[in-house]
Amino acid sequence: MTSGNVIDAYTSEQVQTAVADALAVARSDDELIRRAAFGLAQVCLTELRHRYASAHGRTVVLLVGTGKNGADAMVAGKHLRERGVAVHAIGTSGHVDVIGTRHLDVPVIDATEPAGLKEALDLVAAADMVVDGIVGDAMVGSLRSPANELVEAIPDRALVVAVDLPSGADPDSGAISGVHVRADVTVTFGAYKRCLLMPPASEVAGRLVFVDVGITPRFDPAGQVQRLTPAGVAERWPVPGPGDHKYSRGLLGIIAGSDRYPGAAVLACLGAFGTGVGIVRYTGPRHVGDLILQHVPEAERFPGKVDAYLLGSGVLDDSDQDRAIDEALATGLPCVVDAGAIETSVRRRVAGERPTPGDRVLLTPHVGELARSLAAIGYDATTADIMQRPYEHALRVADAADVTVLLKGSTTIVVGPGGRAFSQDEGPAWLATAGSGDVLAGIAGALTSAGLLALETGAMAAFVHGRAAVLAADGGPLRASMIAEHAPAAVRELLAEHDSSVRPRAGRRAGRGRVRAGVRVRGRG
Repeated sequence: MTSGNVIDAYTSEQVQTAVADALAVARSDDELIRRAAFGLAQVCLTELRHRYASAHGRTVVLLVGTGKNGADAMVAGKHLRERGVAVHAIGTSGHVDVIGTRHLDVPVIDATEPAGLKEALDLVAAADMVVDGIVGDAMVGSLRSPANELVEAIPDRALVVAVDLPSGADPDSGAISGVHVRADVTVTFGAYKRCLLMPPASEVAGRLVFVDVGITPRFDPAGQVQRLTPAGVAERWPVPGPGDHKYSRGLLGIIAGSDRYPGAAVLACLGAFGTGVGIVRYTGPRHVGDLILQHVPEAERFPGKVDAYLLGSGVLDDSDQDRAIDEALATGLPCVVDAGAIETSVRRRVAGERPTPGDRVLLTPHVGELARSLAAIGYDATTADIMQRPYEHALRVADAADVTVLLKGSTTIVVGPGGRAFSQDEGPAWLATAGSGDVLAGIAGALTSAGLLALETGAMAAFVHGRAAVLAADGGPLRASMIAEHAPAAVRELLAEHDSSVRPRAGRRAGRGRVRAGVRVRGRG
């Protein structure tokens, strides 16, 4: 389901329970299927018309399993035939005899027979659109023959519409092993499945379309996975009020940069100022401080009172920097921990040194840094392991060290202790460039200094970072500094789009324009 502020995703067990509850009060067993199928057919027609101007005469091949997703595809096929589409159904698991399909006038080929498989492969190769109704949210393991052969035969030019989720993806973890469907569009019914927000499955689901069929899953707050919408980010953004000043809008201490990576500190400062920090106070090598002042003259180059820290961007082995990071970690202040400070922070917190509550500590690793953090807690995982199940590996560190982990990637996962998580994917592929993570850390630092909790900070920072990258790239390459330059426009556009719901925030303490009253409802950040 989705509200105006968040998209909620659910486990397969939660969805199946909700479906059973709905069936208990439905007029007939196939009522939900008919609702889902009509919505699926409308999406297919829209996609065909968008690609070809008209759906009439186009060829659609349905890959049909024996479950409810196969039934959805079959009933949708009837609607498509009524609108002049040439529809062929291919059974991937033997005889297709699901609810209500015997009278649909949709020819079915049994691909489990050798002759049927050859005919089916030819149809798939010639299809304008393939509808994936092979398996659903009860799938376990990899696709088996003949489904895997049919999926491999889908031509690149064909439109692919997945029913509920791309077949071959684990519905809860999002893990993929072996052959899988790569969809252009996934039509999901009644509730978003967790895999639609979880990489790597989220990266093969294409555009998500929600069809309401009248089911309402129940939350599991401990393992809840959500995605902030633009309205959700705008509602939470720390908008200053008339009584705010530079000291009330957040004082961020930054310990970053090195001989090898002096620009990391510059980019972190640019990210922080680009998203509304009041003051940045830099501590680090003098030549890095000089470089910061050349590019960010607003920054201050001396230690002093701060509300939060950003630690580690571009830091290598440096005794003075390491000592300063240790001292900052010991203050108990909220902090964003990046790059060179991540492993130190994890080791200290696992050892019991936890002066800062876990909901005020945000780690921002890439996959390699998360692997080293896992090693620090005694768990071996390769980068390939992490990329296959990023949520689970991030959660191991979050729980062991009592921190929130923002795992950077094409889909960014933000996981708190206990399993609550956000998934954000607003950025373009061009975002994968040197220094972009330093800008992200600066954005997160600005929000942390404004008093937001780590989980919502991570999701909001990832969202604005991605939107700024879209503006900067404009369809082409970008540099990290361009992301920082476009961050103010990203925030401005976001707030303008949702102006009616955004107001200056009541202070979290006297004189601080911070957290808007009423934002933290139903346990959401």
